[in-house]
Amino acid sequence: MELNIRGFTAEDAKALTDIFYDAVHGPALQYYSQEQVNAWAPLPRDYPAWQARLSAKPPFVALFKQTPVGFITLEANGHIDWTYTHKDYQRRGVAGALYTHLEKQARAQGIAQLYVEASYLARPFFAKQGFVQSSENQVERHGQILVNFSMYKSLE
Repeated sequence: MELNIRGFTAEDAKALTDIFYDAVHGPALQYYSQEQVNAWAPLPRDYPAWQARLSAKPPFVALFKQTPVGFITLEANGHIDWTYTHKDYQRRGVAGALYTHLEKQARAQGIAQLYVEASYLARPFFAKQGFVQSSENQVERHGQILVNFSMYKSLE
């Protein structure tokens, strides 16, 4: 599958919001309850809020045939906040291509270490990329406890 990876544009916001909600309300259900998923990604979809979030923290976007199929963020301190792949394109190399692009950008910026709070769904992916788990976390969101995992990778 041939992907193009580029920076975020405002026109991507609706598609990326849908990718987020569909990934959380679909594949994440194998690890989290419906109540937890609803707390993680409350419905209805809040497109204006996501437009603002994505504009404030612009991700790298993976395109397949000019259609967004995934996104990942890199903050200046090495934090990876969002890594989401369209539910119909999971396990097809999208997240791997996004991560490869992100790591190349991080190295070019002189970032010494990457870190992430990975969900149950994302933890195996980040482990495959060489991340090491440092802790298991319980995060309260809208009255629900969600488990994620702090992981890091040295780039030095």
